[in-house]
Amino acid sequence: MVDKSKIKIVRPPLLFAKTQKVLAKIERAVHAPVLCYWNSTNGAICANDVFAFNEILTRIGKTGTLYLLIKSDGGSGHASLRIMTLLRTYVKRIVALVPLECASAATMMALGADEIHMGPLAFLSAVDTSLIHDLSPVDKNNAQISVSQDELIRVLKLWNAQRSTSKDENPYKALYQYIHPLVFGAVDRSQSLSIQLSREILSFHMKDIRRADRISRHLNSAYPSHNYPITIKEAKKIGLKVKPLNADINRELIDLNLLYSEMGQRAYTDYDEENYHDNEILNILEGKNVQIFYQTDKDWHYRKEERRYVPMHDSSSWRLIEHEGNRMKNTILHVR
Repeated sequence: MVDKSKIKIVRPPLLFAKTQKVLAKIERAVHAPVLCYWNSTNGAICANDVFAFNEILTRIGKTGTLYLLIKSDGGSGHASLRIMTLLRTYVKRIVALVPLECASAATMMALGADEIHMGPLAFLSAVDTSLIHDLSPVDKNNAQISVSQDELIRVLKLWNAQRSTSKDENPYKALYQYIHPLVFGAVDRSQSLSIQLSREILSFHMKDIRRADRISRHLNSAYPSHNYPITIKEAKKIGLKVKPLNADINRELIDLNLLYSEMGQRAYTDYDEENYHDNEILNILEGKNVQIFYQTDKDWHYRKEERRYVPMHDSSSWRLIEHEGNRMKNTILHVR
């Protein structure tokens, strides 16, 4: 048995002083407040982010224009709608700064901005919803996988195209062996949901209902892959108000991303072959004089009989860093 008290836990660096300097440069360049929202590769847009946004927005206060950095692979579309609704109670005009990936539910967030400024490395993506259901199939590691409407439709199309050579005329009879019927129903419902969410978010600034509906449906079903990169050229073509990101600001945002990436590096401590500790920072939000991040802080144990890792001793939490006089104050936020 390993004595965990003798093992030094790997902890990621906190770079508040450095990120604040870069943030101050960007604010001077745009002459407006900047709010940064960043996800690591293991992070995602989630409901608790709304509370973190509120903590920072209460400090910024109501303002005419806000520049919003978005760097994320996506997450919950419901949370994207709630975040943009919250932002609109504080801000009249929102400019989305997109230097890198802004995919899936993050694209939904960007739809709520009056303008989207995209850098050379930036891309949006389709917003068709995939979901992990309680009855979803599992992968080789016995973890549930997400199922998308587009994937199911394509399987059915292929089946129908080959129906003349197939003895079984009912594709569902075969597919239900792998995907539960309730998953089919949930995924079909999620497609309508993603269109509705996109339309609602666009309505914050787009008064043409037909145009908002057309863009929402296009983003939901016009691309061959959920991860198809929608660059600035394509974004303009589908009717979004996008502009090239200022080169100097783009460089500062890339520098800021490097600092956040250093904070969000993997922070695993191996105890033995079946146990390790995870201390990774997943989501970071930052405004002037304040930074909030979600940090994982838990053990993982490999349960052989189930062929999967299970969490133990979970002390993960949101953390708030701010200046208090000449010192830095680090507080745990109790968000549930």
